[in-house]
Amino acid sequence: MAESPENVSGVEIELENVSKRYPGTREPAVDEFSMVVPAGKIVVFVGPSGCGKTTTMRMINRLIEPTSGRITIGGDDALKLDVDTLRRRIGYAIQQAGLFPHFTVAQNIAVVPGLLGWDKKKVNDRVEEMMDLVGLDPADFRDRFPRQLSGGQQQRVGVARALAADPPVLLMDEPFGAVDPITRGNLQDELLRLQTELKKTIVFVTHDFDEAVKLGDKIAVLGNQSKILQYDTPDAILANPADDTVAGFVGAGASLKQLTLLRVRDVELKQDALTAAVSESPSDVREKLTQQRKHFVLVLDQRRRPMRWVHVRELTAATSLATAGKPLRDSVSLQSTLQDALEAMLAEGGSVPVTGARGEYAGTIELDTVISTIQQLREEHSDDNPAEGVTA
Repeated sequence: MAESPENVSGVEIELENVSKRYPGTREPAVDEFSMVVPAGKIVVFVGPSGCGKTTTMRMINRLIEPTSGRITIGGDDALKLDVDTLRRRIGYAIQQAGLFPHFTVAQNIAVVPGLLGWDKKKVNDRVEEMMDLVGLDPADFRDRFPRQLSGGQQQRVGVARALAADPPVLLMDEPFGAVDPITRGNLQDELLRLQTELKKTIVFVTHDFDEAVKLGDKIAVLGNQSKILQYDTPDAILANPADDTVAGFVGAGASLKQLTLLRVRDVELKQDALTAAVSESPSDVREKLTQQRKHFVLVLDQRRRPMRWVHVRELTAATSLATAGKPLRDSVSLQSTLQDALEAMLAEGGSVPVTGARGEYAGTIELDTVISTIQQLREEHSDDNPAEGVTA
C-alpha cells in the first residue's frame, strides 16, 4: 500500500545522465547515470570497490561536483542551489562517524541547527530528542567526548547529527563498516526503526550485499563507472538476478538469503519468559521463579528494556538485580532479520529477547521458530526449482 504523502518526510531525488570526469583520465568515473530515488524510501548502492558508487552519492550533495547531467531534489535543481544551503538540507553519515573530537556529543549534534540560527532552547530540545531517538540517554552521554564512546555509540551520534536539522534526504556512505558484526546488526536495526518513524529519503552505499538486502526498499547493483546492472527490490534481485555479475553478488545459498528478507516481526514471539523490573527485590523474584518452576528471569530497566539474564541460584546472594547474573550479549528488534536472530542465538546460547520501537521488551524468539522457517523456505525453494532438490 502506498504511503500517504503526509506520512513521508523525504523527497524524491532524480539523477539524469549524471557523469563525472576527472582531468587527465580517459574514462569517466561515472558515466551517464540516471535514476529516480523514491520519496521516503531507502535505496542502496552496492558494487565492488572503485565502481563509482560513493562518487555518485557524493554528487547528490555536491561534495563532488558533477561534470554534466542534472540532479533534482524535491523538484529543485541541486546544481543551481547555493552549496551550503543544499548541504544543510541533506544529512550525511560516514564510516568513521566523522565527529569533531573536541566537541561533546551534544555540541556535535547541534552543529547544523546552530548554523541555521536556531535559538538555544530549540537546539537543546532537539539534541535531547535526537539522543533519545538513537538510544543514547542524554543524562549519560550529552557531555561526553567522542573518545569516551564505543564505535557503535559514535555511529549513533553521527546518525543523530545527520538528522538533527530534520533534512528530507540522508546520505550514508558505508556508515556501519568499521564496527563489529553484533554492533553492525544493531545499528542496522536502529536505522530501520528510525525510518519507520521518519520516512526520510535515504541513499546508502555498501559493498555488502547482505546489508543491502536487509536495508534496501530498492537495491541498485552497480558495475564499473556506476553502470546500473539491476535496480529492483531485494526479493526480485534474489529471485531473478539480471546477469552473471549480479548473480555473483547474490552468491550461493539464495534460498537461505530469504532469511534476510524475513523480519522477526514476521514470526511468532514467545511470551512465557519471566521478567522483573530492575528495582524489584531479588528475594521476591526468586520466590516467583520457584512458584512458576522457572530457572531464569529477564531483568528490565526503568524503560522496560532488557538488561540481563539471572539464574535462580544467583538470586540467593544477590543484593540488587542491577548486578546479578550476566548482562545480555545480544538482543534483536522487531526490525531484525531472521539471520540476525540466528546469530544472536549463537551469541546468547539460547532464546533471545526481542525489543520494540523504543527498545522495550516485546517477547523472545527461539531457535525452533527459526529452524521451522528455514525448513519451510527450503521446501518452497525445492518446489520452485525441482532440479535443485533441497540444496541451498
